[in-house]
Amino acid sequence: MRPLAIAATPLLLLVQMIALPVYLWLFLGSEWLHLTLSPALLSAFLGIIALPLLLAWLTEHAAHRYVAVELTTHALSLMPVPLLAVVVLIIAATQVTQVLALRQLLWQAVLIFVGFLIVAGLLGRVLGGLFKLPPASARTLAFSFGTRNSFVMLPIALTLPSGWQAAVVVIVCQSLVELFGMVAFIRWVPGKLLPERVVS
Repeated sequence: MRPLAIAATPLLLLVQMIALPVYLWLFLGSEWLHLTLSPALLSAFLGIIALPLLLAWLTEHAAHRYVAVELTTHALSLMPVPLLAVVVLIIAATQVTQVLALRQLLWQAVLIFVGFLIVAGLLGRVLGGLFKLPPASARTLAFSFGTRNSFVMLPIALTLPSGWQAAVVVIVCQSLVELFGMVAFIRWVPGKLLPERVVS
């Protein structure tokens, strides 16, 4: 199931990118067009999302042809998680002042994000039982529901105007909750929620 989950990730990200203007329109009204077409947001999208996706595709294509590229790709595959953790923590450290100013709001947001992760895990279990899925497939659902690409939205949020500082801090908080939540999922989902012996 892991290869299928990895293969589905770019498609899910593409759907989210297509849906993003719709969400902005629903929440912001007529202001969404000005925000979406701002130079800062477009440059962040091209540099942080489009370019890495293109480079990943070129690397994957080259790995099938050249052994040296394949070995390098395998070595680099170990780096994303620790590097992601470092980046998120560094960005969070830059927002300390805003976090202290919005701490009451953030506590409410943290409870919502943690609740979302719990519901996502339970939803994976329920759907696994409903459709008679094997444990590995149900776990994949739980992890897919729990991750929301907040790490992709994080650098984009940092390009928002100063009036959107609260949104930036909330997304930073969301990214941290998701990061530590996925660490908890690694033990909770296969160990307690969806053990190998039963899916019900």
